[in-house]
Amino acid sequence: MAEQNSVLTQIARPYAAALFDLAKADNSVADIEQGLDRLLALANESPDFARFLRSPVINTEEKIQAMRVVLAKAKPHTTVGNFIQVVARSGRLFALPAIVAAFKDLAAGHRGEVTADVTSAARLNAAQLKSLADTLKQKIGKTVTLTEHVDPSLIGGLVVKVGSQMIDSSLKTKLTAMKIAMKEVG
Repeated sequence: MAEQNSVLTQIARPYAAALFDLAKADNSVADIEQGLDRLLALANESPDFARFLRSPVINTEEKIQAMRVVLAKAKPHTTVGNFIQVVARSGRLFALPAIVAAFKDLAAGHRGEVTADVTSAARLNAAQLKSLADTLKQKIGKTVTLTEHVDPSLIGGLVVKVGSQMIDSSLKTKLTAMKIAMKEVG
């Protein structure tokens, strides 16, 4: 799976960088990001659409035609529509979620933001998320956008990853460390 993500990342980066350059030149980064978010939301909400994007069985011409219909209904920014057509013609629709993620990273960097992945045992409420974002902003000095994940196996606490830094205050990790320490003592 990590190898597949690496390949998708390698495919996605040049597409995202090209789209970002166009968006920056046109001063429409926010509009394009919103259009991409709407398309990605369609893929997340519809398993059929997500399968369509990934399917190697559907030929390129059929995908182009189908995407024209989707784009006509979604009415994204013109640049987004043209970009999706290029991606479809190149046979790279399967990489669309990775392309959107790479574009969002570039856009966030352009705005001076960083993204932090937060994993908790249970969903955090709005006040907890705001408090965490404010704390991270003080430590990092940049606005932090949180991406929340839930992993009940953590039992309690948080795992926060910002860039290459990871802060693991989960109960699971602490219990594992205690277990290892007890084995060394006994």
